[in-house]
Amino acid sequence: MLRLDRHGWLHPNATVQLAPSPNCNARPAGTQPYLLVIHNISLPPNQFEGDAVIQFFQNQLDFDSHPWFDQIRGVTVSAHFFIRRDGHIVQFVSTHDRAWHAGVSQFQGRENCNDFSIGVELEGADHTPYTDEQYHRLAQLTHILSQRHPIRAVQGHEHIAPVRKTDPGPAFDWWYYAHQSHLPLRFFPLS
Repeated sequence: MLRLDRHGWLHPNATVQLAPSPNCNARPAGTQPYLLVIHNISLPPNQFEGDAVIQFFQNQLDFDSHPWFDQIRGVTVSAHFFIRRDGHIVQFVSTHDRAWHAGVSQFQGRENCNDFSIGVELEGADHTPYTDEQYHRLAQLTHILSQRHPIRAVQGHEHIAPVRKTDPGPAFDWWYYAHQSHLPLRFFPLS
């Protein structure tokens, strides 16, 4: 069972790991997160498992361990949550703080989505189907976050930064996730 404490952290257990990232800061005064942003990540691309994503978000990645990592050398990013292929959740940033996940972005005319969003990374790639365990955990997490924060929309990174980003990509089943999450369908980018 997932539980979010009053400080914005999940209670660690067999399926939840806390791995605080230095790549975060305070939200603007009086700002609460009302947008949930879904991403995907795999390091190196299309290779799952291992701890490279965790190390990257904690600024501990050995950039010399794989040639592709040169492309992200010096980049400092994070997300609030990372859901692995088996449904295991890693939390990097309190939901009360601003994680650095969205970059240059816009939602409903408001820029800098990091200020008012919570970022969830799925271990995956745009064209690789996500696992049932990931959808289940994402739905559980969405439910818990919407109880604690005034979540009123869920978007993919591709929706808030459409020129730059393509994730979570065509392999992500928005209808399946929306029906599992029990939020109103108007929250989702369904067409």
